[in-house]
Amino acid sequence: MIFSTLGRYFFRRYVITAFWFMLGVSAIIFLADFSETTRRLSGLTDYSIFGALGMTALRLPSILQQTIPTLSLFIGMTVLISLNRRYELVVTRAAGISVWQFMFPFIVGSFLIGVLTLTVINPLGAWGQRESASMETSWRQSSNRAKASKFVPWIRQISGDEDVIIGGKSYRDSGTELIDVVVFHFDKSGSVTMRQDARTAKLENGYWLLNDVLENRPGEIPVRKPTERVRTNLKQEYIQESLSQPETVAFFELSRKIEVSRSFGISTKALETQFHSLLSLPILLVAMTLIAATVSLKFSRFAQSRSMILGGIVSGFVLYVVSVLVKAFGSSGAIPPSVAVWIPVIVATALGATILLHQEDG
Repeated sequence: MIFSTLGRYFFRRYVITAFWFMLGVSAIIFLADFSETTRRLSGLTDYSIFGALGMTALRLPSILQQTIPTLSLFIGMTVLISLNRRYELVVTRAAGISVWQFMFPFIVGSFLIGVLTLTVINPLGAWGQRESASMETSWRQSSNRAKASKFVPWIRQISGDEDVIIGGKSYRDSGTELIDVVVFHFDKSGSVTMRQDARTAKLENGYWLLNDVLENRPGEIPVRKPTERVRTNLKQEYIQESLSQPETVAFFELSRKIEVSRSFGISTKALETQFHSLLSLPILLVAMTLIAATVSLKFSRFAQSRSMILGGIVSGFVLYVVSVLVKAFGSSGAIPPSVAVWIPVIVATALGATILLHQEDG
């Protein structure tokens, strides 16, 4: 069907509508994120309008990626309603073309948007997230306001008889340099023997190098030291992998990240969930298109446009919320990542196809 004249026409209408939707949503996202960036960072020394514009542009692909499933629903509904109200679908049906034939170009279009998201938008978004986070950390550090944009997980390390927990408010150099650091030392009974507050902590070969350190021991006066070392058996590669956020890893790098993290004994549930989520995205967009079709094909025959449009929006929103919720369960390890991601997608696709079969074929 897609290779026929009618199929190419429907496919072109879908692509044009998708382009304008994405352009409009990108503009809204850019303005909203730029306003929020200005509000949060305008007081920093290195802040500038052009820098904020650049940071917003870097984050744009990542935010746009999150809206793609919902956008697919609205794109499908808009195209089908437009064709139906201009009686083009009526003529198509009168020519003996079934719903599955004229829906095929829209299904292919939504699938290709999913593939485009995987191959172009996702890598750009992952790279942009890393670069924007690095820019923000540099601005805050230069302004001596290390109020972090994201918190670093606490790291527990046992080296010989030393039991230490170390954490910071932000990080640089892929996690090998922590900022606004707090280090707790424990004895064998689990009691705190010393607390160290440092401006920065740099992971060197076999130790953390603390700078501008304030040491507090129970019952003693705090002592200020320029530098101090904390022994560790952690490797830089381990820190880099343990601090990797799934959203900052491109789809093509996720498999390698998962293998490397497993070799270090780090939980890979979040990375696996992200991998399956991205892998299932084209099918999810197809499911959204089928849902759009179930509420958009009979507007010219029934005076239920508003209620059916609302039903389609609610159905798509419920599917998206369920997908995000189950994805959170997969990331935490409560549900196997593959099951958490694929079950909602398969159920939504089957449900959309079943409703269309009931509506069109009885």
